[in-house]
Amino acid sequence: MKQTSSISLITQTSLFIALTVLLSYVFAIHTTFIHITFGFLSTAIFAVMHGPLRAGIMAAIACFIGMLLFGQGVFFPGFMLSEFLVGYTFGHFLYKKPITLKRVAIPFLIITIVIHLGLNTLWLVIFYQKAASAIFMGRLIKNIICYPIEIVLFFAVYKTLGRIIPALNPSKLTTTPKEATPNT
Repeated sequence: MKQTSSISLITQTSLFIALTVLLSYVFAIHTTFIHITFGFLSTAIFAVMHGPLRAGIMAAIACFIGMLLFGQGVFFPGFMLSEFLVGYTFGHFLYKKPITLKRVAIPFLIITIVIHLGLNTLWLVIFYQKAASAIFMGRLIKNIICYPIEIVLFFAVYKTLGRIIPALNPSKLTTTPKEATPNT
């Protein structure tokens, strides 16, 4: 049984790494300082299924592989740390918890402010040696616009996948005592 669950975990992690790379690097809009991607969807869904540490590791590996395969420029490890923190944050707030608007809005807000606007701006300033003021305003506008859109997209994907992936809908995994008792 344990071997089957290990194989399943490795398979799911590999699938989500591939999805994250595709959604972050192939099906994305990239400029020097602003990236619009959909990789957050696969990272957040994986976090709901597997928790903070596994989601953080998956996101960091996806960042590394994506940069190796599709990166524009030199690899900078700060972005890999940011991606780990994104996965970890989603997992911390969403793993084994009811998925509500408030519960989803909080990690998206933390990720937007602390990681995207904070850390990633810092990484860009260090990497490109540009003033933060030259980078920040465009990134702020992009994140204000994308914040509600990302929440709506997450809910749409979560609700759709929740119908077909049992790990996304814990209520389908458990039975109530009434269903568990045989008819006599």
